[in-house]
Amino acid sequence: MLTGRDRTRLEALGLPGSLIVADLRDPAAADALVEHALDANGTLDGIVNASGVVAFGPASAIGDDTLETLFAVNTLAPMRLLRAGSVALTASAAAGREPFVLTLSGVVSEVPTAHMAAYSASKAALAAWGKATGRELRRAGIRVFDARPGHTETGLVSRALEGSAPKLAQGLDPALVARRIVAAIVNGERDLPSAAFAEPVVD
Repeated sequence: MLTGRDRTRLEALGLPGSLIVADLRDPAAADALVEHALDANGTLDGIVNASGVVAFGPASAIGDDTLETLFAVNTLAPMRLLRAGSVALTASAAAGREPFVLTLSGVVSEVPTAHMAAYSASKAALAAWGKATGRELRRAGIRVFDARPGHTETGLVSRALEGSAPKLAQGLDPALVARRIVAAIVNGERDLPSAAFAEPVVD
C-alpha cells in the first residue's frame, strides 16, 4: 500500500498495490491508513516511514507553523503509525512472519546541520524514538530500525516549507538508496547509518 497527499503523483509512480490519499499532519490519518491496509491485505507486516518535510533558515527565525508541521510529519506521524499498527504487527510476528517498522531519519540525525536546526531536531527525535521503541518491541518480534542516508536527490529541497536550501553537493541516487533499504529489510538488518549507503548494494 502506498500513501501520499497527491493521488496524481502516486498514480504516476506506476507501482503495484493499493493507493490511499492521506495527510500525515492529521492525527487521525495513522488509524485510517492501518485500517485501509488491513482491509486491503488482511495483514500488516511492515511500515516504511518515507514521508518528510524540510525547512531552511536560522533557528531564531523559523516560524511556529513551520515548526509544528516539521514535527507533525517527521516525528509524530511515524509514532502514531506504529501505535496504530502495533496490534497487527504483533499478530504478524505471532504468525511466524518478520514484521518491521523502518524510519528514515537521515544523516541530519547523526550530524545536525546549521540553518537546518529545526529539521535536524525533528529527525533526531525520530531516531531516538525508534531506537528506544526497537528495544521495547524486540521481544514481541517486531524489528524497528532507522535509515540515515545522506542528502538524496528526491526533490525535497525544492519543496521547503520555509527558506531556501544552501548549495549542496550532488546527492545520492534515490533508486540506489531505496535498493539499499530494501536489502536491509530482506536481510534482517537492525540499523542503517549513513556509512551504510557508501557500500555496494547486494541483491
